[in-house]
Amino acid sequence: MWTRQYKRSPFRHAVIPAIAIVALSYYGFHGINGNLGLQSKQEYEARLAGLESDLAALSAERARLETRTRALSDGSLQRDMIDEQSRLALGLAQANEVILLHNSDAATRDLEELLQRKN
Repeated sequence: MWTRQYKRSPFRHAVIPAIAIVALSYYGFHGINGNLGLQSKQEYEARLAGLESDLAALSAERARLETRTRALSDGSLQRDMIDEQSRLALGLAQANEVILLHNSDAATRDLEELLQRKN
């Protein structure tokens, strides 16, 4: 019977630690940079903060619109509110009223033209 003698490699003790280092490096990299990693968590939190500020602005706008809508509801019709809304929608005014426009160059120009035509 023949027997072969193999010389043992000096690297045989380093195989399992090398595999473990590669596996830990892989999972560590993806734990930081992956889709569910630490960096993406920070991006999600920043996006969430931006969306929460948008939500706060939209909630304030909704509350303002609800207040205006409540003023126009059947139970509490306010003539001033209806008059204001109809004038804004139609762009009309009575002959004895003075209209003051502000913060708009085009509106000021239109007002000057209207006053010149009237005189």
